[in-house]
Amino acid sequence: MKYRGSCHCGAVTFDVDAPEDLEVEDCNCSICAKTGFLHLIVPLACFKLLSGEDQLTHYRFNTGVADHTFCRRCGVKAFYTPRSNPDGVSVNARCLEPKPKSMKVNAFDGQNWEQNAGRLAHLSKT
Repeated sequence: MKYRGSCHCGAVTFDVDAPEDLEVEDCNCSICAKTGFLHLIVPLACFKLLSGEDQLTHYRFNTGVADHTFCRRCGVKAFYTPRSNPDGVSVNARCLEPKPKSMKVNAFDGQNWEQNAGRLAHLSKT
């Protein structure tokens, strides 16, 4: 199924191919818990940025591998390149239209990231 995603103001838009019934990760690390990001990790081939590349600003911390992208107008992080899957994209499932038919939310222990990151690696593979 093709979903359309966007930030709050609509400056950043994208398409993502994903199932009707989504399975997402709810990470408890410091940045995800504070932003309420629900991770839909997909292969890069399933993601297409449609507009707003010039509206994105970037934030990196810790190892600098994860590239957190935010709309510079409204501040929403609708997607980013995750450290766990640098060959893919993590889309915020809360930013998708239409809403998925169903969404299974899995708890992910990002506070203990090093011990748990490996269980996400398969999500960005085609």
